[in-house]
Amino acid sequence: MERESMEFDVVVVGAGPAGLSAACRLMQMANEQEQELTVCVVEKGSEVGAHILSGAVVESRALDELFPNWKELGAPLNTPVTRDELYLLKDNEKATKLPSALIPKTMHNHGNYIVSLGNLTRWLGEQAEQLGVEIFPGFTAAEILLNEDGSVKGIATGDMGVAEDGSEKDSYMPGMELHAKYTLFAEGCRGHLGKQLYQTFQLDKNADAQHYGIGIKELWDIDPAKHEEGLVVHGSGWPLEGGTSGGFFLYHAENNQVVVGLIVDLNYANPYVSPFDEFQRMKHHPVLKQYLAGGKRVSYGARAIAKGGFNALPEMTFPGGLLIGCNAGTLNFAKIKGTHTAMKSGMIAAESVFEAIKGGCTGGKKLDSFDSAFKDSWLYEELYRSRNFGPAMHKFGPYLGGAFNFIDQNLFGGKLPITLRDNHEDYAQMRPASEFSEITYPKPDGVLSFDKLSSVFLSNTNHEEDQPCHLTLKDSSIPLGKNLPLYAEPAQRYCPAGVYEIVETEAGEAKFQINSQNCVHCKTCDIKDPSQNIIWITPEGGGGPNYPNM
Repeated sequence: MERESMEFDVVVVGAGPAGLSAACRLMQMANEQEQELTVCVVEKGSEVGAHILSGAVVESRALDELFPNWKELGAPLNTPVTRDELYLLKDNEKATKLPSALIPKTMHNHGNYIVSLGNLTRWLGEQAEQLGVEIFPGFTAAEILLNEDGSVKGIATGDMGVAEDGSEKDSYMPGMELHAKYTLFAEGCRGHLGKQLYQTFQLDKNADAQHYGIGIKELWDIDPAKHEEGLVVHGSGWPLEGGTSGGFFLYHAENNQVVVGLIVDLNYANPYVSPFDEFQRMKHHPVLKQYLAGGKRVSYGARAIAKGGFNALPEMTFPGGLLIGCNAGTLNFAKIKGTHTAMKSGMIAAESVFEAIKGGCTGGKKLDSFDSAFKDSWLYEELYRSRNFGPAMHKFGPYLGGAFNFIDQNLFGGKLPITLRDNHEDYAQMRPASEFSEITYPKPDGVLSFDKLSSVFLSNTNHEEDQPCHLTLKDSSIPLGKNLPLYAEPAQRYCPAGVYEIVETEAGEAKFQINSQNCVHCKTCDIKDPSQNIIWITPEGGGGPNYPNM
């Protein structure tokens, strides 16, 4: 069946902070200057915000610019940060609380807000629609469309109603082509189409290797007597050891709720590491247990983050489109924040696109005006000043790296006349299982710690079961033929949703099983597979998690 097409001035892929900020800014300018403009946003989640997962402590700088009257408009930033704490966990009982004077300035949160980023994104979606943006939730951007000259023409949404064997079910509906003068790709970290754009246009040829972490988060209702609204707790150390690095967070939100999570850097070497299980045992540490004991876990989710920062930024422009937000890696890891930076990248892109269209451009051109506007922005300055933060932690570890970052950020304001580099790909850091001892994780107690399947249940993850598997293998022989004997098949452990298993068949043979219906779309497998054999592609639209208040 031939695909139908629709024409827009701008198509935005992804209804996250970057994409919606771009859409809002485009329509603000169009309305102010009485310029006719058509903008649509395609979102793979069942609703705006369904797939959004972040800590989150938000700096309102970009929001202040986009909607100066956001308080009057009812933006859900209801919990100002009142106090910061930072800990180094020494073992499963002991911890050192760092004095405020020794904490890098970038990690001070005075003036910021504890938010549900999903709810903030839903609010941004409402503002976008009121401004005249068309939003299509439940539709995946499955394919990049190119003009004859190689420039981006738009995207095609995924077909619906395709069976696992590739046949068309009774519910079959072909995808639609969405053509645009400019297409903005705001898919989030490790975007499916973003990966293709990197390759097609060699966007990262002058950039350092991108680096990633897997963030695992839970939402808890806790005893009101233990709740301190506005308290932000960060820390690192135990249980991560042996070169595995990362950090935890615990934020006291409104309504006697806390969000607790762990970010594990995906450059770890030990294939026996399970980020999910590290997080579960971490919650038993007294620093966290004091708040969680007696509480109830109400939601769970996981998402990869791109944390390479300034040094890993690709070219964000190419003929016919732009990469924005976490699809380009704009997160500021020194602040552990990416919302305000993603939003600002979308706003700069919108302004460049609007001026080009207003000037009569019909698309297909590379927006050089974006590059100059980006370099003149506070976003560029902020990311540049934080360029050494991640490489310092990777090269020197949490103690020496922390000391370097204190000097760099607090004494020199990020302007030390050196730039540290880390060009080692995360997946390539994994070493053979024979070099390590297997890690025996404590069994979950069902009170503070839990198993993967009960956790995935709380993420409201659902996929139409009779559809092609969206977790594809370049070579189906590699999991058992290479990854199992060499790395003890680490997909069983790095996936936080129990998607990958080694099971025994009736004939007593090992089988690599993919439980794709469990997938929470975190993209960790696409990043960390040591053979780079797993390719994450978009499943049928509307599938995946449905995060409430996350």
